[in-house]
Amino acid sequence: MKDHGQAQGRPGAPQQRSEAIAYIDGQWGPPGELTLPLNDRGLLLADGLFETVLLEQGLPLLLSAHLARWRHSAALLALPAPPDAEQLGPLIAEAVRRSGIHTGALRLNWSRGSSGRGLDLPAATEGSGARFWLQLTRTQPCFDPLTAVISRSEQRLAGSVLSRCKTFSYGSAIQARREARSRGAEEALLPSSAGGLCCGTSANLLVRRQGRWLTPPLTSGCLPGTLRGAALARGLAEEADLSLEALEGWWDQGDGACLLINSLGCRPIRALEGRPLPLQAGEPLWRALVGDGA
Repeated sequence: MKDHGQAQGRPGAPQQRSEAIAYIDGQWGPPGELTLPLNDRGLLLADGLFETVLLEQGLPLLLSAHLARWRHSAALLALPAPPDAEQLGPLIAEAVRRSGIHTGALRLNWSRGSSGRGLDLPAATEGSGARFWLQLTRTQPCFDPLTAVISRSEQRLAGSVLSRCKTFSYGSAIQARREARSRGAEEALLPSSAGGLCCGTSANLLVRRQGRWLTPPLTSGCLPGTLRGAALARGLAEEADLSLEALEGWWDQGDGACLLINSLGCRPIRALEGRPLPLQAGEPLWRALVGDGA
């Protein structure tokens, strides 16, 4: 990874207000103007990992937790270790300086790099090694309620190593979201192949039961989300299998408020499969978990 100080691009003062900026191979610019080699395995085979980190006031929130998951996932998939905080710090600061974006979504990408065709891993002498790029996009955390359905076509695979990693492969989530929109909802919940509900298309599921937040265990195939992990570590949530039958019983009792939580917000589910649900605001919990952004 090239030193950010040698990176090319428009020199001088920070750019005027922009919606996004990107960096790859020493180059800075709008995401639509930078390039990725056509033989990159991330492009061809979704063979790579990413992290989405929220910046507020120019600071990356929960960066250490994101990078810990990034490193762990890379080891699980036999990828080289991705850049660490020392390498990323100057690049993040430069992205903020160039773009003027102080609140936004920072996406960190790490692919296995270029290789010939086929599934087999590239030989040590082939290609250019793993490849890093980033993108910073202007956005705000979201806490708006939404409607959801349970996907009839997609599910999370409980036993797959890929379910434990935030890979480039989001085809199943895209199809589940399409399905939800076709059925008049905004989001889809994905069942687990092991039974019960698992997560949303891009967020972990939390359910309020008798004053406690419950979330499906990792054995369901849900992603080990950073906010989910913070909730468990701080004793604000606990793991539990969540069947639709159990949830329906809780809803009949006026309990069982549902949240979808990730790095970019925490959204209450106001209706599932057309059934109104108890509502509880997600922002207070999210802010408590984000804390000082360390």
